Amino acid sequence: MTEAVRDHVRALPDDQLPAYVYDIAALRAHARRVRDALPERVELYYAAKANPDPQILAALRRAVTGYEVASGGELAHVRRAVPGAPVAFGGPGKTPGELAAAAGTGVTRLHVESERELRLLAGAVGPGRRADILLRVNLPVELRGVPLAMGGPSPFGLDPAGVHRCLSLLARPDFARLRLRGIHAHLASGLDAGAQLAVAERIVDWAVRLPVPIEEVNTGGGMAVDYADPAARFDWAAFGAGLDRLLRRHPGLRLRIEPGRALTAYCGWYATEVLDVKSAHGEDFAVLRGGTQHLRTPVTKGHDQPFTVLPVDDWPYPWPRPVVRGQRATLTGQLCTPKDVFARAVPGAAGLRPADRVVFALAGAYAWNISHHGFLMHPHPGFHHLGRD
Repeated sequence: MTEAVRDHVRALPDDQLPAYVYDIAALRAHARRVRDALPERVELYYAAKANPDPQILAALRRAVTGYEVASGGELAHVRRAVPGAPVAFGGPGKTPGELAAAAGTGVTRLHVESERELRLLAGAVGPGRRADILLRVNLPVELRGVPLAMGGPSPFGLDPAGVHRCLSLLARPDFARLRLRGIHAHLASGLDAGAQLAVAERIVDWAVRLPVPIEEVNTGGGMAVDYADPAARFDWAAFGAGLDRLLRRHPGLRLRIEPGRALTAYCGWYATEVLDVKSAHGEDFAVLRGGTQHLRTPVTKGHDQPFTVLPVDDWPYPWPRPVVRGQRATLTGQLCTPKDVFARAVPGAAGLRPADRVVFALAGAYAWNISHHGFLMHPHPGFHHLGRD
């Protein structure tokens, strides 16, 4: 936790908890380090789905080349938050309306996921206009232990045979308004730098053997964030050096990557307080204000969300203050479901008391925006952005 976040959380009144606290200055510094680690011919796009908070999008503008969106709603949102920024539009199952909107707003790149999308897009591009596209390829991958695999049998992209069918369509005069720039692939998420490089090399080696000129290859995102060890960061320096070696083998090629979680996860914290401590059938529980309707990440990924305890010594009541007396406790929220768990039987909860503050780390991506906010109608958290210009 940065000192700015620690001081801010300590100063928040109880009635302003829970709260998301984003360290914008730390985000900018991290994004700049990522950009500096990458070769010049690698474009850095931020996957807005990870956290579309407008102030986060704006804070990244100086470090990223552009933004990747995956719906018409995200496209409109990013256009409002960072007007004029380059945008790539991906994601499966695009509607005719979304394709028409993308074709009409000068989207920098459209990632075509199917023959249907290619045909619809060809009809959506008006006279005198061109649409620059990448064909998303779904290559089979053999990666063990990855949290998410999109390669192989899945609804994402085109298998190699589908890519070749699309290349045949693009050679026809009625598809002349579509300009093929290259290939896009996002085959897995949660990869370390070595695995990411191996996947990127495979995608590039496949793409440059196609029977048409390929100017660009987008190898996607999926850089690992380790929730069990927040200090273990993705090795951007090694990854950048590996991409540089790859580009030296292909002098005319431009690469693009689309990290999301690995850019913003570290800049966000979810701060709350302990409401109650109890023991049931030999196990200790700390019930926190809020719940996984605010921070669904640990339920979605099936992990214990890392946290820091900020002790609060003030206890205004005349009765004894409950305390976690065992070595471990489970941290839960206020929801009426046993699935409302932030962290299960963790040693870091020993000694917790009501009124102590608990600050969950790695809450800057796939946190608030993937959570079921309306369940039980508890108040929404506050949002605080530190270190803004």
